[in-house]
Amino acid sequence: MKQASSYIIPADFPDPDIIRVDDTYYMVSTTMHFMPGCAILRSYNLVDWEHAAYVYDELEPTEKQTLSDNKGAYGKGMWAACLRHHNGKFYISFVANDTHMTYLFTSDKIEGPWKRSEINGFYHDMSLLFDDDGQIYCVSGNTNITLTEMDKDLSGPKAGGINKVIIQDNPENVILGYEGSHIYKINGKYYIFFIHMPKGKMRTQACYVSDKIDGPYTGKDVLCSDLANWNSGTAQGGIVQAPDGSWYSIVFQDHGALGRIPVLIPVKFENDFPVFGEDGIAPEQVKITDLHPDYKYTPLYSNDFTNPAWQWNHIPNKALIKVEPTVFTVKTDKVCKNIVQAANTLTQRTFTEHCAGTVEIDASKINEGDIAGLCALEGEYGFIGITKKGGKYKLITAEHKIPYSPWSMGVLDDEKPVITAEQGLSSPKLKLKAIFNLEHTKENVQFAFADNMAETADFKEFGAPVKLRYTLDQFVGVRFALFCYSAEKAGGTAAFKDFKLDLL
Repeated sequence: MKQASSYIIPADFPDPDIIRVDDTYYMVSTTMHFMPGCAILRSYNLVDWEHAAYVYDELEPTEKQTLSDNKGAYGKGMWAACLRHHNGKFYISFVANDTHMTYLFTSDKIEGPWKRSEINGFYHDMSLLFDDDGQIYCVSGNTNITLTEMDKDLSGPKAGGINKVIIQDNPENVILGYEGSHIYKINGKYYIFFIHMPKGKMRTQACYVSDKIDGPYTGKDVLCSDLANWNSGTAQGGIVQAPDGSWYSIVFQDHGALGRIPVLIPVKFENDFPVFGEDGIAPEQVKITDLHPDYKYTPLYSNDFTNPAWQWNHIPNKALIKVEPTVFTVKTDKVCKNIVQAANTLTQRTFTEHCAGTVEIDASKINEGDIAGLCALEGEYGFIGITKKGGKYKLITAEHKIPYSPWSMGVLDDEKPVITAEQGLSSPKLKLKAIFNLEHTKENVQFAFADNMAETADFKEFGAPVKLRYTLDQFVGVRFALFCYSAEKAGGTAAFKDFKLDLL
């Protein structure tokens, strides 16, 4: 047996759905506006994970998803995918909240290629069930949960099929009604899991069960539990059965600026109803049988710019970028006001509560007014970078605080960042560093620089620490971001070399 922390991935992998095919577990996670998108991870023990595939390189080359409108698809994009394996084929389905479409991807192999189609209709936080009699059902919705019988080819609802509300939350008693559906058929009974937030409580997992697909369903809350004093609850996710018959759930916890991180919880069935953890309390440690104990996992973070750990902030313009394992070069083709509007920004998740990223920058080809650098990117961000003013290079740090409600999804950020420190440079070539402390109540990033390119160069802190927090305008955890944008004249270029991510 393997024993490990129930925090299985200390990074932003929200809305997990989980399956097992033979001796391999697969988990899908929301990737929002980042490209490539819809990440699938692989494991043999439910604790250690590595990248298996992205479902698509780009979803829709719209003005929003390419950031050409300077507004983007922040807080939208693909959400809460459903992952299924049926009759030898993998199925991924999800909605995108900017295109208002429901997508279906199928493949014979988890690595792809994935064939894309659309499902007629819009099914929020959908979950599919391939029933024993050959029928296919979709459960979806928020507060009012709808069961929809689907066509056999999953092109849309079946004509004359079931289409009814089967479960309702009480809007008077909740801040967030039932959503995040996950449906299963186990031993002849139908189980549907949801997340919701009753008034006065943290995020909570609920389960309903019925002998018939269309109900009636009865249920209750099965998990209302904090971990590590974050007071944010552990909820929303799927369940999976191990080869030895044991059951487990992977849900997520809001973990501040780090993001929404996956949590593994044992599940047992008593009187045909699931019991999560220890009577509804999430454990700090879990035990699990390792199906390949000698397997070496590839880390979910990387210094290699061509590694799948890196994603673009929206669909990139490939004519303006050059990506090699150790060098990333980007050229601007528009004028914008801030990094949120900047196209072709290369990002990677922060990993663990204490990590740092270092990169060499060559800003010798930026234009007057350009800014290029290393950003701690989320709704409220900070960065260290190089700009050009009056023909002279300047080192700056800057930050941006959200001037509107952090509960608004989708960003319309037209504000310039506030420069917090500035000094002249003798050379536009530096090493930049971002040092993260993402402990509860201490969430910040400290920037530093070195003008010596040697590996042992001493870094000098620059600017004050920038306070970070998770907000719903971008709806993602803080990321390392390498960027260049033009505020006056397009056409400037910046080059980044030898990125290094350290766990502290």
